Amino acid sequence: MENKDNAPVKRSELKHVHDNVHGNIFLDPIFLKFVDTEEFQRLRELKQLGLTHMVYPGAVHTRFEHSLGVYWLAGKAIDIIKKYQGVELGIEPFDVKTVKLAGLLHDVGHGPFSHMFERGFLPKVLNGDKWSHEEMSVKMIDHMVDEHHIDIDSELLKKVKVMITASDHSTQKAKEKMFLYDIVANGRSEIDVDKFDYIVRDSRACGLGCNFQPERLMESMKVVDDEICYRAKDYLTIHKLFSTRADLHRTVYTHAKVQAIELMVIEAMLKANPHLDIKSSIHQPSEFWKLDDSLLKKIETSSGQELKESRDLIRRIRRRDIYQFCNEFSVPKEKLEHFKDITSQDIVCSQLDGTSLKEDDVAVSIVKIDLTHGSKNPVGRINFFADYESNDKFPISDEGISHLLPVFNKDVIVRVYSKKPELVDAVSAAFENYQLKIFGRTTQVHRTPEKKRRRTLSFANLSQRPLQL
Repeated sequence: MENKDNAPVKRSELKHVHDNVHGNIFLDPIFLKFVDTEEFQRLRELKQLGLTHMVYPGAVHTRFEHSLGVYWLAGKAIDIIKKYQGVELGIEPFDVKTVKLAGLLHDVGHGPFSHMFERGFLPKVLNGDKWSHEEMSVKMIDHMVDEHHIDIDSELLKKVKVMITASDHSTQKAKEKMFLYDIVANGRSEIDVDKFDYIVRDSRACGLGCNFQPERLMESMKVVDDEICYRAKDYLTIHKLFSTRADLHRTVYTHAKVQAIELMVIEAMLKANPHLDIKSSIHQPSEFWKLDDSLLKKIETSSGQELKESRDLIRRIRRRDIYQFCNEFSVPKEKLEHFKDITSQDIVCSQLDGTSLKEDDVAVSIVKIDLTHGSKNPVGRINFFADYESNDKFPISDEGISHLLPVFNKDVIVRVYSKKPELVDAVSAAFENYQLKIFGRTTQVHRTPEKKRRRTLSFANLSQRPLQL
């Protein structure tokens, strides 16, 4: 069923936005109805990379920019497919609008501080209950439509919501035009315009080079047997997409100092939650849209005694008195299958005689980096075609292309931090002892240099002295 929004759009009705990644972006009136709401504008107050800007100062771009970028790329992707296969696949204006709206709204349910809120804070306060920003995006869309009386086709809206949560395509097998669900959030091959945008945008914001060019893949897409496939000759370009993503995780998203700051913010939020009741807002869109990155400032500028511990942690971050990185250990690949997360208690129980570490002195971060499919090469899930005249799709094994590709595609790195500068040596020694007990060897990757430890310790001692007036 089509609605009146399928009528041709006048150029004067388009909203023109200039994006620093994609150039000129144009929004039709139907999309502006969602953009011009407080729920969508909230995305301006959510940094795309959470707390990463405290290490990479340029990483201050927002979910708002990213959402516009995904909207634009989703439109480009469906336009390319329509250009070459539109008649064959029966692509209609309704399909184009659905894909673009899914791209625009896919992150409208995201929490503050990027994925730290969802993966770091919430699991510690929800007692086993599940929560995802994709499901909240669906709830938020319904709320926006009801709250702002947006006149939109109900079937279109239904498909938009499925596209946002379409990570499991097994539930979609009976639906027609399955290829449409591959564009925004691709649960089959993991190649989608969401990744296309954030890989380029994040690399640029952090001042890093990016050899991956999404335009090449988009121009060569072809739908075969209701699935978006890629030319066999683009195999290495696709592998570069996943390896670039993994590099961003290693060097940016899970940077050791970024994680130290995240651990402190999580602790501050946990201490503040009983008083601010942060978790109570995550189920109702009418309350959730009020939650954004300004939460830190709210804690930092509070005067109540009940928030003092949280406030002190935030101020330590501002003064660069962050948890001290001790060392990290890469779990041997033969141990990965049965690896159990390491806790502060594990480290404390491995301390040497003569030390008196407590659990609250130690912070542990488990970093898991892969190419999106665990230890397997994600390219194995992708189907290819030989040339544009071919109507057959097929997978490609690593051995058939290059012997230079990695044979293992997953890392698990254990990082240990001391919450107090004067305990760095004791925590480091306990961590080494734990490695010997569990893994039979130590692999100290890059411990904090002695010179820096002494400087940090001196700073801590100075900061604890009373002011002399």
